[in-house]
Amino acid sequence: MSVRGPQLPVGTQVVIRVAAPDDQGGTAQRGATGRVAGVSPDGRYTVRLADGRETLARRDELSLRTAYQDEAIELDQPDGDRLVLAHTIYAAVVGSRAFGLDTDASDTDTRGVYVAPTESFWSLAKPPTHVDGPVPEWFSWEVERFCELALKANPNLLEVLHSPLVVRQTALGEELVGLREAFLSQLAYQTYSGYVLSQFKKLEADFRRDGAPKWKHVMHLIRLLLAARGLLLEARLVVDVGPDRERLLALKRGELPWDEVERWRLGLHEELDNALRRTVLPATPDVARVDAWLRSVRRRSIGDT
Repeated sequence: MSVRGPQLPVGTQVVIRVAAPDDQGGTAQRGATGRVAGVSPDGRYTVRLADGRETLARRDELSLRTAYQDEAIELDQPDGDRLVLAHTIYAAVVGSRAFGLDTDASDTDTRGVYVAPTESFWSLAKPPTHVDGPVPEWFSWEVERFCELALKANPNLLEVLHSPLVVRQTALGEELVGLREAFLSQLAYQTYSGYVLSQFKKLEADFRRDGAPKWKHVMHLIRLLLAARGLLLEARLVVDVGPDRERLLALKRGELPWDEVERWRLGLHEELDNALRRTVLPATPDVARVDAWLRSVRRRSIGDT
C-alpha cells in the first residue's frame, strides 16, 4: 500500500482524518488527536490517542495537528493567473534580450507588476505576492511586494523598471516608471557587489571541483558589476551592455581564461569602491515618495474586481 507524504517520525502529533477501529473494540473518531507510536509492516501508522487507545491509519488518513487546524479555516485562494491577466500595470522583457546578449537560442523572459484589488486584502485569503505564469517565462509581483524589493535595490526588480523592452504599460504603470529614480540609492553597491562576491565563492569551488564553472552564470555576474558601476557613476541604470557585448559573450562561451576573468572581476570591484565614494546617489531610497504612491494606488483600486 502506498504511503503519501513524508514518513512521520515517532512522537509526531497528528489528527485522524477518518473514523477507524481502535484496539479496544471501539472507534477512534474523525478529528481525534494522538501521537505516532510506530509504523506497521504495511506502511500504516500506529497512533496512540490521548486516552491511551491505539488505532491504525494510512498516511493519507492523517494530518499534522497544525496543518489540520489550518485546513479547517482555509478559504479559496485568489486566482493568481487572473490577477496577472486582469490587473497587470507594467511588464517588460528582461534577461539576455534586454541586456543585448541574446542569441537565436535565447528565451524571452518577461517580468511584470500587478495591482490586486484593494478589497482582496480585507479577506483572510490574501492575494499572492507573486505569480509564476500564466504563460511560460512570465513572472509577476504584486505592486507592494515589488516596491519593497526594489527599494532594497534588488537587481532583478530594478532591471524590470529600466528594461528598454516594455510589453505592457497602463497609466499606473507609467506612474511606476516615473518613480524609477526614487528606488535608486547606494544600497545598490551592497546588493550588486555582495551578491557577486557570494556567487563567485561558489563558482570558485565549482572550478576547483569540476575544472570549469558555469560560464553563463559568470557572464551575468560580470554584467551585474558593469551595471552597478554605471549606476553609481551616473545615477542611472543602463540595462543594455553596449560595447561590452562581445567580451561578455566570449566569456559565456568559456573562451576567457579564468585568471583573466578574475582580474576583470577584481578590477570592477575596485571601480565600484571608487564609484561609491563619488556617487551622487542618496544613501537610502526615497521610501516616503514610493509609499505615498502605493497608498494612492490602493485608494484608487477600491471597487476593482
